[in-house]
Order: sequence, then C-alpha cells, then structure tokens
Amino acid sequence: MGSTTVIRIGARGSNLSRTQVEEVRRALVAAYPGIAVEVEIFVTTGDIQLETPLPLMGGKGVFTSEIETALREGRIDFAVHSLKDLPVANPDGIVIGAVPERASVTDALVSRSGRGFQDLPPNPVIGTSSYRRAAQLQSARPDIRTESIRGNVETRLRKAMDPEGPYDAIVLAKAGLERLGLLHVVTEELSLDLMLPAPGQAALAVQCRDEADSIAFAAALDHLPTRLAVEAERAFLSGLGGGCSAPVAALGDLRDGRLNLRGRVLALDGQQVIDVQSQTDCPDVVSALEAGRSLAGVALEQGAAELVEVAR
Repeated sequence: MGSTTVIRIGARGSNLSRTQVEEVRRALVAAYPGIAVEVEIFVTTGDIQLETPLPLMGGKGVFTSEIETALREGRIDFAVHSLKDLPVANPDGIVIGAVPERASVTDALVSRSGRGFQDLPPNPVIGTSSYRRAAQLQSARPDIRTESIRGNVETRLRKAMDPEGPYDAIVLAKAGLERLGLLHVVTEELSLDLMLPAPGQAALAVQCRDEADSIAFAAALDHLPTRLAVEAERAFLSGLGGGCSAPVAALGDLRDGRLNLRGRVLALDGQQVIDVQSQTDCPDVVSALEAGRSLAGVALEQGAAELVEVAR
C-alpha cells in the first residue's frame, strides 16, 4: 500500500456510522498528508431486518459481514465499525488494524417524562435490544419490563419521545449521542455500578486485510491504552464461550501500566449476577489477552458457565 494515494473505507450509512468514519478519515489524512480518502457506504443485514431483535438474528456480525466481504475481496482498503458490533474472532484474512482512542463508555437513559432511572413510575417499559442492558436494568429494578427497539439512533429517539409510544424510556450508548451532538437528550448517565458497558463499547475498530503493508498503514491510528483495554474486555467475553447471547459486560481501564478489569455475567432476568475484577500489569496485547481470559476463568468458577449456556 506504500504507493497508494487513494484509500477506500467501507462503513454503514447511518448518521452515526458516517460520523465515525469521518473521525477515521480525518485521522488518516493527518497521519499521511497528501493521501485521498474515499468512503463507500454499505447496507448490511442488520440495517434491513429492523423488526427482528438482534440476538435472534445471531447478534454480532449482522452489521459487518457485507463490509468484510468487500474488504477481503480488495474493493475497499479499510472498514470502520463500532467495536462492540464485531465478533470476538477475526474473519479469515481480516484483522483489527487499529483501535483509535475511545469516547465515553457509559450508557445513557433517555426518558419521555424527563425522570431519572429510579424515579420512573412503577412497572416502566424501557426500550432496548440488548440482553446485557435488559438484565442489568432488571437486576436494579425487578419491576422493569423491557421491549425490543431497533433502528438508528434518531429513529430510537423518535420512538422514545412518541407520546403514544410504548416506551417510558430507552437506553443508548452515551458515545453515540456524543458523536452525533445529541447529549442534550440524555436524562441520566447511568453509573458503571448499575450498567457496565459491553466489551469494546465506545471504541471504533479499523479493520484491514491481514497483510503487512495494510497493518503497518493502519497502525498510525492505534491508541495503545484503548487497544489494551478492549483486547482484555473481548478476551473476557471470548473466555466465557465466544460471542454468546448471554448478558455479558466488561470494562478495562489502563493507568500507569496497570489494567483494572471488571467483568459481569448475568441471568437473562437479571436476578443472578456474577461480578469479578482484577488488577494486573499490562505492557502489551499478550498481557491484555491473558488478563481477560484469566478473569473469565474466575467468572466460570463462580457459575458463569450455567448462565451462558441458558442464554444460548
């Protein structure tokens, strides 16, 4: 790729995806002055089948497979995804070439009434298509009923605010709202104790072909503290049995070379919760992967395997 002057990036067509790919485009131009960057928009299976809850569609991968095919075939040079949408195993011939510095990792509550989480009326209906979010919400408030909600961020916000709609509130990633300039709609930023994020949440993944020149080119965008944190989070998920549908959350925080890693596995109804945590020196990706796998082992010893199996 050394002589290439035009770089082609593939991404989805939502406003959020376009905003994310623009972040990557600017970073590439800053790292390699003089190159031209073209963006190709793809419509994925997850964008078409909007009425089916994500876990019933196979979960992770439904937003990425069409773009990954184009990358593998050489029709694009890079693909930009929300990292939490990627399966933990790389497709054949494709790797994550860079993970730029991520945004806020928390989830946000948007309520029609403007009430916070604990102030919602009894038996509230909260919109989410995430088993992880649903289980943690019900763990904190067993009277909550969750209903699936699909669509891009703007569509979900419109549904949430519909006075005739079924939702008292919805939960979204704060990072997406921040990237779209929509933080003013947030009723409450949910605490990490209440709502631990999905592995890789708020981070972007820049995929490339598993070729030395592509990997070297993408490396200029990599943010090592973010990379190590998310590698540990994804290793925790993988160690529990891969990209399962069980409610699994994880968050890594790297400071002064030490990784604080939190993991959580829940029953689907939120009434059983396994919380685990570790601290370890983490100088490189190998150490991050080991930290994630080790913490998954601790969770499995505490009964996480049964929760994962039930949710399959």
